[in-house]
Amino acid sequence: MADKIVVIVPTYNERDNLPALIQRVMGLPTEVDLLIVDGNSPDGTGKLADELALKQPRLKVLHEKEKKGLGRAYCAAFKWALEHEYEFIFEMDGDFSHNPDDIPRFMEAANDADLVLGSRYRDGIRVINWPLRRLMLSMTAAKYVQVITGMPITDPTGGFKCFRRKALQSIDLDAVRSDGYSFQIELTHTLWRNGMRIVEVPIIFKDRFQGSSKMSSKIVREALWMVWRLWFQNGLRRRPRKPKHRL
Repeated sequence: MADKIVVIVPTYNERDNLPALIQRVMGLPTEVDLLIVDGNSPDGTGKLADELALKQPRLKVLHEKEKKGLGRAYCAAFKWALEHEYEFIFEMDGDFSHNPDDIPRFMEAANDADLVLGSRYRDGIRVINWPLRRLMLSMTAAKYVQVITGMPITDPTGGFKCFRRKALQSIDLDAVRSDGYSFQIELTHTLWRNGMRIVEVPIIFKDRFQGSSKMSSKIVREALWMVWRLWFQNGLRRRPRKPKHRL
């Protein structure tokens, strides 16, 4: 029996993107399930997801009673995926800034990794439709994380990822309190410092062509402080606590 794969997509007011996203994911040569985690979208994204799930058995839907943030949505979805015996568990945005066609490449890389991370900055810059200010903020954040923590990841704030089951099982999801970009940094750093194998796959990132960005100054401030907290959690080390795990 093949290992089960699920792609988790948190949504909030993504109704316009949803049908096309489902069609793209379900049409991949790699068979995957798709889990929509809707934050009580006022535009009816969750209701539409339920209607489409009646026609597509590989489409699953979780509903939050209220929008609690990206970190809470993902942690709830991770728990669901672990309970349902998935071996490979993806994070992906629902606005096509992440290309679903990259999923088979992630699966190939996952043969030798506990976490596969899609990188916008590995072997060059591959970002489309971002203003220079936003690009510089993102690249500066990546360097900031590297300098403070020592974690050699080119794109630590990226949100296109594939976790092995054992990697997520090693994290106390109830103890995760961060959100937004800091959530992405926290999960990657937790796995890195515990010796999990992380592989970066170059991706092309396209800015949102429908909907509106969820970026805020609060998310940026949280990420700035989170990096220092992670450094202290790692005993002021800039290297993993444990040797790399064997697969």
